[in-house]
Amino acid sequence: MSSANQPYIDPSEIALKGSVVERFKNRRDAFWAGIRDAAGAPAMVLFAGMVGFGAMGKTNGMDAWFTGATSFFMFALPGQVVLLEMAITGSSVIAIALAVTLTSTRFITMTVTLFPQLHEKDRNRSLYASVHLLAMTAWAISMREFQTIEAKHRSSYFMGLGLLCWLISVPGTILGYFLAGMVPPAITLGLVFINPLFFLLTFTEVEPWVNRIAIGLGFILGPFFFIWDRDTSLLTTGLVAGTAAYLFDRKVLRKKAGVIG
Repeated sequence: MSSANQPYIDPSEIALKGSVVERFKNRRDAFWAGIRDAAGAPAMVLFAGMVGFGAMGKTNGMDAWFTGATSFFMFALPGQVVLLEMAITGSSVIAIALAVTLTSTRFITMTVTLFPQLHEKDRNRSLYASVHLLAMTAWAISMREFQTIEAKHRSSYFMGLGLLCWLISVPGTILGYFLAGMVPPAITLGLVFINPLFFLLTFTEVEPWVNRIAIGLGFILGPFFFIWDRDTSLLTTGLVAGTAAYLFDRKVLRKKAGVIG
């Protein structure tokens, strides 16, 4: 049967394992569980990344209000770095808006894969506000944890998780701004990349093997594309490795359920 003829299955209706069906007593319990899960390594890693970004803002002549406002209103570290670099070089507002928009296109796939897993009653207009809390860290952890959470509690869990990650980003940015100059540049740049690294490691724990295959292919192909053309190597590696992993999943893994995924 082709995929076009297969019946649609609502992601929120996929049955959980019997031992995890009653993970939370109510929505409040799920919300605070999200807070607790964010308060450990996710918040610390995100805080460190924002400290590095704040230091970048101060080093490159931005004021504290502008640097902090990007964390409050954008809350997307790659887009913030692009905004900072293009503002420094004197790029036009249109060019900056276009570049930041392109860096944020990943949120489209993150949104369409995460929010359909929420309970049907939670898919309303309030989700437009919830999207602001969506970041790489919150998305990766939610994708991993949703497999063990009832659909009716997933929205509350995500709100707790994303809210703390967002709130911690602003003081981290401000702290980094005022610490600029006290930390070597190499450490500052390292702090910025801690969050993507944490996201990568978290993503490998998501159950479908296609994610790990895509990361493995990227690890192998990246150096070759970098030698070929360093300016486009990141984009090319992601496109080729992601497409190859997707096709391998569609053509091989899904036909051997229980063997590797």
